Amino acid sequence: MKINSNRITLIYFVILIAVVFLTQKIFTTYSLTNETNLIFTNKEIVIILLSIVLFRYFLYANEKHNKSVLNKLKKSNQDIIESKERYDIVAKATSDTIWDWKIDDDAFIWNKGIQGVFGYKKEDVGKNSNWWFERIHPEDSLKMSVRLYSFLDYKTDKWQDEYRFQCADGSYKYVIDKGFLVKDDKGKIIRMIGAIQDVTKQKEEEQRLRLLETVITKSNDAVMICGIKLNENSLPSIVFVNSAFEDMTGYKTSEAIGMPLDIIFGAKSDSKQIDLLKQKIKEYQICDIETVCYKKDNTLFWINFTMIPVTNKDGEHSHWISVQRDVTELKEKEKEREQLIRELTKNNNDLKQFSYITSHNLRAPLSNLTGLLNLIDDIPIENPDLKELIDGFSTSTHLLNETINDLVKVIIIKDNPAIEKERILIKDIFENVFNQLNFLINLHKPILKIELSEEYISNINKSYLESIFLNLMTNSIKYRSATNQLKITITSKVINEELVISFKDNGIGIDMGRNKDKIFGLYQRFHNHPDSKGLGLYLVKSQVESMGGNISVESKLGKGTTFTLNFKNI
Repeated sequence: MKINSNRITLIYFVILIAVVFLTQKIFTTYSLTNETNLIFTNKEIVIILLSIVLFRYFLYANEKHNKSVLNKLKKSNQDIIESKERYDIVAKATSDTIWDWKIDDDAFIWNKGIQGVFGYKKEDVGKNSNWWFERIHPEDSLKMSVRLYSFLDYKTDKWQDEYRFQCADGSYKYVIDKGFLVKDDKGKIIRMIGAIQDVTKQKEEEQRLRLLETVITKSNDAVMICGIKLNENSLPSIVFVNSAFEDMTGYKTSEAIGMPLDIIFGAKSDSKQIDLLKQKIKEYQICDIETVCYKKDNTLFWINFTMIPVTNKDGEHSHWISVQRDVTELKEKEKEREQLIRELTKNNNDLKQFSYITSHNLRAPLSNLTGLLNLIDDIPIENPDLKELIDGFSTSTHLLNETINDLVKVIIIKDNPAIEKERILIKDIFENVFNQLNFLINLHKPILKIELSEEYISNINKSYLESIFLNLMTNSIKYRSATNQLKITITSKVINEELVISFKDNGIGIDMGRNKDKIFGLYQRFHNHPDSKGLGLYLVKSQVESMGGNISVESKLGKGTTFTLNFKNI
């Protein structure tokens, strides 16, 4: 810079000498005298030197001023560069979306957070405030706008609001927006700079915690939070209880907090369960116990007690959460149920014993009566009244004998649920039944339609299925229509590994409206037939169920009846 000043001074000196020389030349040319000496006088030399000194001074002063201005510009430029670098670093370091709003021009500038956080492409981001306002959730837009412009009118320095901002995919995120104003020297607002922070996760967590709080406070089960420390002679201390705990135990919150969990246990509490609880707490494991507890007034009640360890964000155990449910009523019902089961078991055994004794005691007299009746059959009886009496007695004895036999079958089925099962052909069973009922079939000549599967069927007891067929066939013949020829259709087929047997007739039918729930009941009679004992269908259902099957019935009066039997064929 100094070299430039010297060069300028030298040039100035040369120009000045040239000017003086030319001045003298012109003066001599037009002078009236003939003097031609072009010699600088002392005066001229002094003037030239003074002029150079002044020029040099002004040049130095200007140079100094320019240097000062240049230094200021450099410093200002450096400050701007550093400020921009800090802005860029902060913008990269933070997850916030930073915006800059020039209010007079309505010009909006966004940092890259608008792309990273909300998914917008650079070319999709608007340049004015309308683009910002249009993406605020409709339910929040009016409230937010009113607050923002109220803030601008009051001209306070800082502003903050919470609203939902739309993402590029149309979804919304909860945000907190903080902004401050930039004013000029006259205090006029020229810009507003803000930062949008995504608080969606915090908001969802807040809502979840609020929901959990509602569940805990409104729960009918008692909820307790305890410290993690297990004292030497007592359980952890209570730090929170809900209102259900107060109702259950009688302890107020102020009385319970700070007390050990032991306050609800007492002399009649199950010591083994309490020891298990302590052991699980030492091992930080979930524990579930059931024991007697004590209310504040020493009233006993049964409780189902669960303890669950809770960890903090670092994975360290911080608290225990306990949920208690009063199961006193359930315990009382359980005792009543156990007592009822004992009584029913005893009554059932008594009934079985009674049935065995009855059937055994009746069987011998019946055998004697049957033998006597057989002897009487060989004696000619001329008296018609006596013969009718003996025939009636013989019929009654025969029915009683059948009843006793059916009762014995029922007892055997109920007393021996594990029956022998085998693989059989349904056709073979039906042939045996047909041969046994040959007399009745020839007598009443029903139309028979038989479509039985040719496959071998598993899990069937041969004697039970034969008894079922006999009962159903006998009932069809016994309860046939007096006006129509009897038709009996028997089919069997395997569907999806299940044996389905259908037994259909066109007999007098059953009134399902009156008897639907009674059809398979013990000693239920639906017609006034002299041979009806009310045991046949009960025996059929017992035999079907003992083989793991089920039976259903459809019937209409005067139309007939259809029985459907289902057995698993596995």
